[in-house]
Amino acid sequence: MRAVPGLLRIAVVLLRYRLDEVVDATHLFRPLKLVRPFLGRPAVDVRPLSRGARLRLALNELGPIFVKAGQVLSTRRDLVPGDIADELSLLQDQVPPFPGEEARAIVQRELKQPIEQLYASFDNVPLASASIAQVHAATLYDGRAVVVKVLRPRIDERIDRDVRLIRSLGELAQRWHPNADKIRPLDVVSEVEKMLEHELDLQREGANASLLRRNFISGVDMYVPEVHWELTAARVLTLERVSGVSCDDIAAIDAAGIDRKQLAAKGVRLFYEQVFRDNFFHADAHPGNIWVDPTRVSEPRFIALDFGIMGSLPEADQYWLAQNFIALFERDYARIAKLHIDAGWMPPSIRLDELEAAVRTVCEPYFTRPLSQISLAELVVKLFQTARRFELTLQPQLILLQKTLLNIEGVGRMLDPDIDIWAVAHPVLKRILRERYSPLRTFREIRKRVPEWFHNAPLLPELVRDALRQVAIGEQRILADAEELSHQRHLVRRLLSMIGGGLLGATLIMSATLMFTFGTQHSIWVPICVGAAGLLSFAWGWWRR
Repeated sequence: MRAVPGLLRIAVVLLRYRLDEVVDATHLFRPLKLVRPFLGRPAVDVRPLSRGARLRLALNELGPIFVKAGQVLSTRRDLVPGDIADELSLLQDQVPPFPGEEARAIVQRELKQPIEQLYASFDNVPLASASIAQVHAATLYDGRAVVVKVLRPRIDERIDRDVRLIRSLGELAQRWHPNADKIRPLDVVSEVEKMLEHELDLQREGANASLLRRNFISGVDMYVPEVHWELTAARVLTLERVSGVSCDDIAAIDAAGIDRKQLAAKGVRLFYEQVFRDNFFHADAHPGNIWVDPTRVSEPRFIALDFGIMGSLPEADQYWLAQNFIALFERDYARIAKLHIDAGWMPPSIRLDELEAAVRTVCEPYFTRPLSQISLAELVVKLFQTARRFELTLQPQLILLQKTLLNIEGVGRMLDPDIDIWAVAHPVLKRILRERYSPLRTFREIRKRVPEWFHNAPLLPELVRDALRQVAIGEQRILADAEELSHQRHLVRRLLSMIGGGLLGATLIMSATLMFTFGTQHSIWVPICVGAAGLLSFAWGWWRR
């Protein structure tokens, strides 16, 4: 009941933006459609707009937490229609800033020192403001320029309140929406909660930036700003200030004289290196977070920003995914089907020939085009959608990777519309796999573990003895369980016999009584015989008890 006012506000906004199908799906708010003329109109005429555009505008009006929910939903192209996902990906998390004096107070409270001792200067006017935090320019006493990211005041309470509201709406959709099993609204809510939990810990974001910087320490292909740990806490993050142009600012990149074809190919290579070489990738790689260094003309490089959402894969998934990509590049559909089964992403009961045929049906139309016109990201999305019919168990890490692949390919084609993603990615992936699973690397891994093996060697005889003892006990328990199961089956059979005998006896005795009372054409012996059979059935069931 506490969520009803908030849910009513959501329903009113959805109706104003003519998203009636969403309101209908919750049933509870259908009567509100009768008062639509009194609800007011949005600032823009929404009638000619697509459903995705109307939903995007509605989420913007509902507030920043709903914008975050829409951003997460835009990554679930395996669950939502493509036109809606495209519109939701345009959501911009821009909100009015909070006062600079409050930001100064938060910095002083978190870092436990007066701000004058921490920074030589601190600009009260923010550089940028979002729903979770805002960024201020500052200068250190050694003259270095930095940016200070500060969480909004009382943001935890507001996010907790809004997330509870979103979960209430998700529960209504889960109950009433006809396609709830495909949309899985509660899973989307869980993803929003996890993302917000990560973004509310700026120390975690600093650790992400530090690791990504270490992975690209040379700074030749990608530059990651340095973290100032002495000026960082859970609600404050201080980073080196960098300058660049957004990767979608084609005019500025051309004005700097940068070769966009070279830059686009480098962006694709960086993605595969992050995923398969380092197993740590930037999972929010939209143009606002990926800049280009305009001072590097002969050897262009990217600048990464905003490290709140990073992705990694379990080692096993990483291996299977890499092998799937290689098989896809080589159009080996049978191997793709077998890899999905071997990886445990699909149950072993799936027929390989049917899965292979389904994969071929999706892929073959793409390979009739020139490779430069094939969208690898689009193909991967369609493969995931097809695989769901074969009981695919898709891990959240793979969904995050799918979203990042869409972003990276979009940036690559924006920089170079004729880029051949396949020609760039295939050799890079093969080189990474050759280095990652080479005999030399295997020998190095073994050498790392040798001290641990020698340390555990004296314990080996005791471990073997304990294991054998457990096996022996386990065998006895298995035998005991088998005997108990056989006894239970015997009892169930006797119970069913007793119930059956009782029901049959009751039916026969009732039939005999009715025949004796109303039957004039029958001999007296017929109801007697039927009654006797009923008594015998009762006796048999009683004996079987």
